[in-house]
Amino acid sequence: MFKRVLQRCVKNYCFLITCFLFSHSALAENIELVVKDQYGQQLADAVIELEQINKPYSPAPRSVAIMDQVHKQFLPELLIVQKGQRVNFPNSDNIRHHVYSFSQAKPFQLKLYSGQPKDPITFEQQGVVVLGCNIHDSMVGYIYVASSERAYKTDEQGRIELPLNDFPPQISVWHPLQTESLESKKIITINDKSDLVVTINTSSPSPRNTFGSKFKAGND
Repeated sequence: MFKRVLQRCVKNYCFLITCFLFSHSALAENIELVVKDQYGQQLADAVIELEQINKPYSPAPRSVAIMDQVHKQFLPELLIVQKGQRVNFPNSDNIRHHVYSFSQAKPFQLKLYSGQPKDPITFEQQGVVVLGCNIHDSMVGYIYVASSERAYKTDEQGRIELPLNDFPPQISVWHPLQTESLESKKIITINDKSDLVVTINTSSPSPRNTFGSKFKAGND
């Protein structure tokens, strides 16, 4: 009887140790990525996308995303959606807006309206969609249409923690203020499990009088 109890205790102990080692290993599989500009300043709202190499894209159904308009600003300024996802554009201001985009990934317009537009907009193609308002030229927003189901934004400190156990060998990094064209992404190959610092060259946004200035050659 005592031997049987002892065997059971040993078995339970081994099970607990295995669980602990597994969970510890799983936690250790995360890496921290930090995105900085050329001056060493952390970059919030950088998009990190895990590239799916030789894997078919089959996104799960997703709810309608929201790109609001509050105090003559797009909220959020940067929205990440999946290819094929729909986006609603409510106008929470007490004035009317005319939302539109010239971007190749999704040219569209929602003519002068207040409140709720009739239908959400579907974003079928991957890429970056720059948003503007035909009435308020200072309004600029971005919709990043991801080709992977795993796309994330860095926090205010430019940091993001990524699960290495699901990590493909490559990631792409993008930022709305990058000096490269808006459709360009910085591709990085992951060679080890060390924390990673990525540098993106950026430029400060200049005051604009026209929405069209955001769509110079190469930035559409």
